[in-house]
Amino acid sequence: MSKLDAMRAMREANYAASQARADKPAAATRPKPATAAAPKSRAATQARAGSAADPAGEELCGHRNMSGRTCTREKAHSAKSHRYS
Repeated sequence: MSKLDAMRAMREANYAASQARADKPAAATRPKPATAAAPKSRAATQARAGSAADPAGEELCGHRNMSGRTCTREKAHSAKSHRYS
């Protein structure tokens, strides 16, 4: 059996398996659990960053990374890297 024949047989087996799964009744599948976490708004994220400041009133850097997290180091920190929460 050549490599192409083996790949064709595997593809046909996968297709037959997917067709067998599609033929099953929908009642046999489990329902997905509901997610309680809602996406956070920008105002809530900023309020949380502001509440994480020291009681002395020191402001945070506030730099945002691509995923939306903010830096928790002090404003104008000398460290080269940001520390995200």
